[in-house]
Amino acid sequence: KSYANAHAVHLFGDIPIFVAYDSADVWANPHLFKLDANRLMTVVAGVPPDYFSATGQRWGNPHYQWDEMAKDDYAWWVDRLHTQSELFDLVRIDHFRGLEAAWEISVHEDTAIAGTWVTAPGEALLSAIFRQLPDVHLVAEDLGIITAEVDALRMKFALPGMKILQFAFGGDEHNPYLPEHIDVNSVVYTGTHDNDTTLGWYRQAEPNVIAHLRHYLNNESPDMPKALIDIVMQSRGYLAIIPMQDVMGLDSDCRMNTPGTIVNNWSWHFEWDQLTMAHQLALRETVKASGRSTHG
Repeated sequence: KSYANAHAVHLFGDIPIFVAYDSADVWANPHLFKLDANRLMTVVAGVPPDYFSATGQRWGNPHYQWDEMAKDDYAWWVDRLHTQSELFDLVRIDHFRGLEAAWEISVHEDTAIAGTWVTAPGEALLSAIFRQLPDVHLVAEDLGIITAEVDALRMKFALPGMKILQFAFGGDEHNPYLPEHIDVNSVVYTGTHDNDTTLGWYRQAEPNVIAHLRHYLNNESPDMPKALIDIVMQSRGYLAIIPMQDVMGLDSDCRMNTPGTIVNNWSWHFEWDQLTMAHQLALRETVKASGRSTHG
């Protein structure tokens, strides 16, 4: 981090809301998790059916015993984020909505369909974190099933949320992902690691999505990844994130992750010579044109 900062680079980290059952955290702190007398899980974490999966996602992580965590002012969470802040300038809390309420599934269920929402002490937890770590910089991954209560929690602590351009063009003029509805306190993406690449998404999009996108752009751009990169860069969001696959205009075979699946994920990589001078100049041009360049 120090080396990166000295070269005008900031590091953006990601922290999963839950930890693995076979992790050192659970082994050392079994009282902080929902385990039985034999230290076996009784319930597991996940999310209900959504945009990404018709059967939801059964992650298999143990749930927290929030009452136990509250007894020492959430010290385990504070220590966790302190360590992350030493490594990164920004830390994204994955599945932020789980700090308001999380989906709990019986360990005997094979899918995430039959679960229940269990309330979490998000306000007390975040108050403890910011009281003890006043300089920590957090971003809320607020995708999925987001309720008014989740939004209120994020806004109470002025945490930036996420806006994904691939979600914007379904035809609803009130869609919160449309560029005109994105506020400054947002991190804006063409797509995340859980989305298809922009080119892959466009080639497989429903006809109504393509029609709304073309209408929005007022053209039929031959380079759709660049068109969406330009929109992200020109948005009001204080931070713009462009996956390397979109910078290089790559298709679905270069997708990073498909939620709800466990094969062929997190394996994509590239060689620097694949990043051509044309790619670099196009990115430099849109960064400068959008006023996001720190070098004028």
